[in-house]
Amino acid sequence: MPEAILGLSAFYHDSAAALLVDGQIVAAAQEERFTRKKHDPAFPANALAYVMAESGLRLSDLAAVAFYDKPYLKFERLLETYHGFAPRGLRSFIAAMPVWIKEKLMMRTMLKEELAKAGDGDPPVLFPEHHLSHAASAFYPSPFPEAAILTVDGVGEWATSTIGFGRGRELTILRELQFPHSLGLLYSAFTYYTGFKVNSGEYKLMGLAPYGNPGSEQVQRFKSLILDELVDLREDGSLLLNMDYFDFATGLTMCRDDKWESLFGVPRRPRETLLDQRHMDLALAIQQATEEIVLRLAETAKQLTGADYLVMAGGVALNCVANGKLIRRGTFKDLWIQPAAGDAGGALGAALAAWHIWQEKPRPVPNPQMDNMAGSYLGPEFGADDILRVARRHRAPYQHYPDYADLVKDVAALLAQGQVVGWFQGRMEWGPRALGNRSILGDPRHPEMQKRLNLKIKYREGFRPFAPSVLHEETANYFELDRPSPYMLLVAPVNEARRNPLPPGYDNLELFDRLYHLRSDVPAITHVDYSARIQTVHKETNERYWLLIRAFKELTGCGLIVNTSFNVRGEPIVCTPEDAYQCFMRTEMDHLVMGDYRFDKQDQPAWQEAKDWRTEFELD
Repeated sequence: MPEAILGLSAFYHDSAAALLVDGQIVAAAQEERFTRKKHDPAFPANALAYVMAESGLRLSDLAAVAFYDKPYLKFERLLETYHGFAPRGLRSFIAAMPVWIKEKLMMRTMLKEELAKAGDGDPPVLFPEHHLSHAASAFYPSPFPEAAILTVDGVGEWATSTIGFGRGRELTILRELQFPHSLGLLYSAFTYYTGFKVNSGEYKLMGLAPYGNPGSEQVQRFKSLILDELVDLREDGSLLLNMDYFDFATGLTMCRDDKWESLFGVPRRPRETLLDQRHMDLALAIQQATEEIVLRLAETAKQLTGADYLVMAGGVALNCVANGKLIRRGTFKDLWIQPAAGDAGGALGAALAAWHIWQEKPRPVPNPQMDNMAGSYLGPEFGADDILRVARRHRAPYQHYPDYADLVKDVAALLAQGQVVGWFQGRMEWGPRALGNRSILGDPRHPEMQKRLNLKIKYREGFRPFAPSVLHEETANYFELDRPSPYMLLVAPVNEARRNPLPPGYDNLELFDRLYHLRSDVPAITHVDYSARIQTVHKETNERYWLLIRAFKELTGCGLIVNTSFNVRGEPIVCTPEDAYQCFMRTEMDHLVMGDYRFDKQDQPAWQEAKDWRTEFELD
């Protein structure tokens, strides 16, 4: 009988379930993909049902269930924090206590009750610490036999950052930084202050940073204020926050707005209002400070471990700009980051910690050429019958391609004509990035593609950049990157030879004047600082996607395409064919490809009816 361990994360954000069978990752998924509630924190009942069905096992077959943190330690931190800051925080304390006393202190009982709904069986429930779960998710699936481990996020129980070392099945935490002193919470405070939503808008803050005016007096002043007034940064990368400026420990907001406005001379930007240069410069200043802290932490990890390789997890590990600079610094020979580096990945890490540490199972000798994540394609897969049911339900005409070579040839031609294609294939991705199975695709050479995707397909802020999916063997032809980046977690510069010169006074232009300047021969994926967030595509892990990009290259000479996640703003990435069709019809995507079936927007009855109505309305 195979030995199976279920990992769970829940009740904060990005709930998820992951399943190991005999130490191998069989399935993993986030609850949001099933409920369609972005960052859903609820118990991952749907994700649990999926991973169990994918394995063919029952609850009674499980050797253990591992939850991604220790609730009692978290409660201890909560009580000590309120006591330490008293009488500040009384309102927050009164709001938080009933939930803790009624539910979270009874976590084991609550988890067992939820598990009982999934079937018979009473496996033991384990509670590894939050940052141990992150560390396990980073080290055990990596391609390295031994590595330094760096985990950085907002906060777990007490720890906000840890440095560890992994060798074989052994994993040791060497140092930790404790709450409230947190790089993740510092970055989230700036996310909040610049008008984005905490725990989801950090990507936007990172994307906004290149619009800051590098080298300007204002950026330098902001960075100095951060490092002199908000943060006491030490040589080893540890830090102390000046809590006079922050409210997250006991309050209901991230920072004290009045003190920040007095310090920076910039008011907090209300959400959805226009951005001005001061907010862009603030974004650049905190990004630069973050990079400096991450680089110092990495240097300390190198000194403590002497390791040649580094692995990372935690929400800050999703800062792919910092990751790219860490690679170029050369402190380590190579870097590997868990593709689901945030709290969702804690479910996988908890299961891996239970397998290797609790059950003392050996770690297989890693393959230096490939990690153990199966390309991170660990979610549900849907067949032709599922796609055809959606077509029948919506009376949706389609074209079927018995030969996949014909399909990719036609789709490549559509992309080359400037068409936008929803691409739905195989197993859904694990983690926040679409990696070619739940993606929206476009031509990177098209001068209007970035604007069109943001405003008419994704319905999101126009300043946000798009990523390239590039054939792995073509990477060096486009980017200053000498290694794989399969999970879109490294930012690197576009090659000098592909860049166009900038006009005089470029840094002083308005945001959208800078944005729409054609900076390279692949403008749709070239950010304003000539950078790109790169996904290298490998035939070994996603042959269908690789074949599509190769067909595009054979037609156009261009070995990459634009890849953005298959969703609209405020919604999770699509999971099912029904989700994909609904998203396709609500946007101005031109085509939808699901499996071997292509749907053209102009052929869809619902679109024709909507178009007829719009025409009549305009004539009236």
